[in-house]
Amino acid sequence: MIGRSYLSAPGEDGTRTRLHIIEALDRHANESAHDKHMIKFRAANTDQTVEDIITYNDLLDRIEADDGEDDVWRFDTILQHQGPLTRSHPDYKGSRWNILIKWENGEQSWEPLGIIAKSDPVSCAVYGKTNNLLGQSGWKQFAPLAKRQKKFVRMANQAKLFAYRLKISYKFGVRIPQNHKEAMDLDKANGNELWKNAEELELAQIDDYKVFEDLGRGAKAPEGYRKIGVHFVYDCKQDGRRKARLVADGHKTPVPLESVYSGVVSLRGLRIVLFLAELNNLDLWSTDIGNAYLEAKTREKLYIIAGPEFGDRAGHTLIVQRALYGLRLSGKMWGERSSDVFRAMGFVQSRTQDDIWMRDMGDHYEYIARYVDDLAIASRNPKALTDALQHEHGFKLKGTGPLGYHLGCGFGRDEDGVLTMSPKLYIDRMIDNYERMFGCKPRATYSSPLEGGDHPELDTSEELDEEDTKKYQGLIGAIQWAVSIGRLDVATAVMTMSRFRANPRKGHMERARRIVGYLSKMRHAIIRFRTSKPDMSMFPRETYGWEYSVYGNVDEMIPTDAPEPKGESTLMITYVDANLMHDVLTGRSATGVLHFLNQTPIDWFSKKQSTVETATYGSEFVAARTATEQILDLRFTLRYLGVPLENEVYMFGDNESVVKSASIPHSKIHKRHVLLSFHRVREAIASKMLRFIHIKGIINPADILSKHWRYSSIWPMLQALLFWKGDTARLIDSQLGE
Repeated sequence: MIGRSYLSAPGEDGTRTRLHIIEALDRHANESAHDKHMIKFRAANTDQTVEDIITYNDLLDRIEADDGEDDVWRFDTILQHQGPLTRSHPDYKGSRWNILIKWENGEQSWEPLGIIAKSDPVSCAVYGKTNNLLGQSGWKQFAPLAKRQKKFVRMANQAKLFAYRLKISYKFGVRIPQNHKEAMDLDKANGNELWKNAEELELAQIDDYKVFEDLGRGAKAPEGYRKIGVHFVYDCKQDGRRKARLVADGHKTPVPLESVYSGVVSLRGLRIVLFLAELNNLDLWSTDIGNAYLEAKTREKLYIIAGPEFGDRAGHTLIVQRALYGLRLSGKMWGERSSDVFRAMGFVQSRTQDDIWMRDMGDHYEYIARYVDDLAIASRNPKALTDALQHEHGFKLKGTGPLGYHLGCGFGRDEDGVLTMSPKLYIDRMIDNYERMFGCKPRATYSSPLEGGDHPELDTSEELDEEDTKKYQGLIGAIQWAVSIGRLDVATAVMTMSRFRANPRKGHMERARRIVGYLSKMRHAIIRFRTSKPDMSMFPRETYGWEYSVYGNVDEMIPTDAPEPKGESTLMITYVDANLMHDVLTGRSATGVLHFLNQTPIDWFSKKQSTVETATYGSEFVAARTATEQILDLRFTLRYLGVPLENEVYMFGDNESVVKSASIPHSKIHKRHVLLSFHRVREAIASKMLRFIHIKGIINPADILSKHWRYSSIWPMLQALLFWKGDTARLIDSQLGE
C-alpha cells in the first residue's frame, strides 16, 4: 500500500486533497495484531501540510472509489518556486526548477517547471516576470513572451480566461505516467521500480512474440522501410499492478492502399447468439486473448530506433515483424489470423454476420462471437474450444469461464434461472463520471428520461461554452452506449438530444443531466432471455385472396445457400409506432420499432423519419415500411445462422387505418406520396410471411421508442420489458386478449 494515494473527504470549503500513503503504523498490541484489517496507515499530501490516519478498510474503500477515470485539474495560480536544483537534489523532478501549484480543487503540489511550461507558458511567464526570474537559466525561455507589453497583457488575460489544463491521471490511487521519463521519475519518487518492472515485462512479452528483428546499434534499415516511433501507454489494475503497453505511432504512416477494415460482432448479433444458446441449452463462456495483435504478422515495412526504455538495446535498429498495437493494419492482420484459426477448428463465417462463427454439431450449431480479442462462446462443451485455442493454436487466454462480464454488460441468472443481461455496472460508472464532471450526484428523482411531449428543439436558452459543450457531448456519447447495451427506454430521448451535440444550449444540458438522473433511479433494468414462445392463437388469421392482387402468388424469398436449420424454432414478433411531427421545427416524425425473438427483446430502433409527413397515416406507413425491412433483414440473418423460423411474423401497430390498408387486398392507398411504403408492406403480407395486427396505442410498447413519454402511461409495458421477472407473454394475454 505504500505509495498508493486517495482523495480525502471534502473539507469545510469543499476542497479535496490527494494524499499519499507514507507508512504503516504499529498494529495494536493484542490478538488483533494478526488481523490486517486493523492496520492503520499515515498519509500526507506532497508538501506534508495535510496529514491523515486511515484504516486498511477505509483505504480500500477510497481506492475503490478512485475507479480509474482521468482526474483533469486546472491550476488556479503559481504560489512559489524552488531552485535552481541539481540532479542530486532530493526534490529534483527532471527540471532545475519546481513551482508550487494551487489547483482549482484547492490542492497544492510541487510540479517541475518543464511540465507546466508545456501546458501554460504564459502563466509561467507572468510569474517569472513578477518575481524577476526571466534572466535565470530555465526561465529565459519565457522572456520573448514578455517583451511586447500590450501583447503580453492580452495573452495573460487569455490564459486566465481559458484556464489552461494540465492532465494528471490517477487510477485506483496510483498516478499514471504520460511517458517513459515520467514513469521513471515516479518510480524514483515512490522509492520502487514498479513502472520499470511493468515496462520490462511488456518488453519481455514483445521478445517472446519476436515482434522485432534486431539489426544492431546504428544499423541501416533495408531499402523501402519507413521509420516510425513507439511509446508506452500506462495503466494500473485494481490490485495495484502496473501495466505498460508498447504502442506504435502508426497514425504517422501513410494509409495503405489495401483495406484496413476490421469488423466486430454487432451487439444485435451478440444478443442473437445469447438467445440461441439459451434456446438450444448451450453453455455460454467468454475469454480474452492476451496480446492478440502480436499473434499476427504485419505486412507493413517499418522499423524503429530503440529509445532508452529498451535498456541495452537503446540505439538499435529494430525491424517490426508483428502487428504491433497502433499500426494501421494490425486490426486487420489479427482478424485474418483469428479467422484462420477458427476455420482450422471447423468453424465457418456467417454470411450476414462476419464476426459470428458457427460449427455444425449434428442437431445444433455452436457459435463464437468475436469482438476484437474478446470472444463469447456458445457450446455444450466450451472448455474443449478454449483448450484448443490455448494448446493447439498457442493463444494466451485470460478471464476464461462462464459468461459474467462482457463488452460493458454484466451477465447472470435471476431466481427463475433466466439468463440476464444488465448494463448496471456501466451505468454506475457513468454516474461516477458524472460526479467528477459536475461535482455532485445526478438527481435520481425522475421517472421518465424527458418530460412527456417535450420539444427540446424549441429551447432558446443560452448557448454552452466550449468546455460545457464537451461535457454535453461526453454525456450523450455515454448514454448512447447505454442504449446499445440494453437501455432501450432512453433511446428516443438520446436520439432527440443527439442532434444538438454541435451547438447545445443550457436547456439541452439540463435535459441530458435529467436522462442520467433517470438512469440512476432506474439502474436495475435488465434484458431477460426468455425463450418460450407466447401463445398467439388469440389472433386468428383472416384469409384473403392475394393471388388476384397486383402482387400475384408472391412468396417470401428464402436464400438457397443458407445452412440447414437446426435446433428449436423461433417466433418473431415486432411492434411499430410513429410520432407525428416529433420535431416541430422540421416537421419530421419519429419511428419506433421493437423486435422480439420469442419473448426476448432482441433489437430496437428509434429515429426521425427522412421525409416530412403531413398526417398520421403517412408517418405510420413510413414506420411500418421501416419495420418490415428490418424484419426481412433479421430473418435473413437468422437463416444464415441456421435458425429454424416460424413461417409468420406478427407485427403490431396502433393505427387501424394503416393496418387495414396494408392487410386487405382491395384497400386503396389514401395518400399517393406513401406509395412505396404502401406496396413494401403489402407485398410482405401477401407473401404470408407477415401479419399486421392492430392493437390499442396505450398497450403498444413501441411507444417507448417513438415518443417522449410519461411514466404513468408507459410503466406497465416498461415493467414487463425490463423489470418484470415473470413471463412477458402475460402482457399479451392480459392486455390484448380482450
